[in-house]
Amino acid sequence: MPDLNLLSSYDYQLPTSLIASEPLADRSRSRLLVVNRSSGAIEHRHFDELHTFLQSGDTLVLNQTKVLHARLFGYRDKTGGAWEGLFLKTVDPNRWLIIGQCGGKLRPGESISVKSLHDDTLPLLRLQLIERLEEGQWLVQPSQSGAVEPLLKAYGCLPLPPYMKRRVSCEQDEQSYQTVYAEQAGAVAAPTAGLHFNSDILKALETAGIEQAKVTLHVGIGTFRPIKAEHLAEHRMHSEWCELSEATAAKLQHTRAAGKRIVAIGTTSVRTLETASRGGQIKPFQGETDIFIRPPYQFQAVDALVTNFHLPKSSLLVMIAAFAGYDLVMKAYQEAIDQGYRFFSYGD
Repeated sequence: MPDLNLLSSYDYQLPTSLIASEPLADRSRSRLLVVNRSSGAIEHRHFDELHTFLQSGDTLVLNQTKVLHARLFGYRDKTGGAWEGLFLKTVDPNRWLIIGQCGGKLRPGESISVKSLHDDTLPLLRLQLIERLEEGQWLVQPSQSGAVEPLLKAYGCLPLPPYMKRRVSCEQDEQSYQTVYAEQAGAVAAPTAGLHFNSDILKALETAGIEQAKVTLHVGIGTFRPIKAEHLAEHRMHSEWCELSEATAAKLQHTRAAGKRIVAIGTTSVRTLETASRGGQIKPFQGETDIFIRPPYQFQAVDALVTNFHLPKSSLLVMIAAFAGYDLVMKAYQEAIDQGYRFFSYGD
């Protein structure tokens, strides 16, 4: 048995041909690998069959975060050198947290000019560098004030993962890289398990008596940054803002009291639920979470999980192993590879 405290135990070999860089035309026709934690049985289905594995009274927990157009392109005013960056979050109405890369070393006091990707008539958006923080992050002051979402939409694009191999999102991504229930803008990556849902699937679930509850976790860069420590206990997760409302807490408490299941849609919903139930009962929560779920974690709020296939040696794969058992998860991943499943954000 591999040592589950070591990062190297969570590696696997994935043919690059199985990495999905484009979405299916019909997101609901993604394949669905169904893994039964109790019996160890594995079935091959399609996502539009999800409702057949659930029962009336079960509650789906959906992360309603919305992805910002957080990827920005511009140049250093000091040198004219190209710059590419990512908006992370607002610190206050007049300051942002960003990361970026360019030739040479940036220094406090410099400025970056960001060009609009959509409208050449818009003035440059200038970012004044105030302070360099840990891990390449910068505190900056933008030259334009106001609501962040429309400003980023005017200047930036959706921040697609590197394995999709295109720096600038296309028109198709505008629909495909958002969930159909996205409402609260603030994420720099999509909660990808939710990308498989469309209105027809949600309606079928509702007709089958499956309840829905919403939470919010604004996915940050920390979720996807690689684990650098070989010993998992040494890894520190970056915090992400999340919220579970009083209404959602009451609905989920009712679900449990009725003997029904809480079904988390995606690892971000899991992190929110488990953060809000650290005392053993699901309660309202709003704030930052840095929870790192790894074996032998005991889950408090999640009975079933819908999730994508995750990168090797990622905190997300570690979480899945904690939920379903290491051996069963690694067996399921190998079967998915053998059967030609599509992996990662636009995958099955």
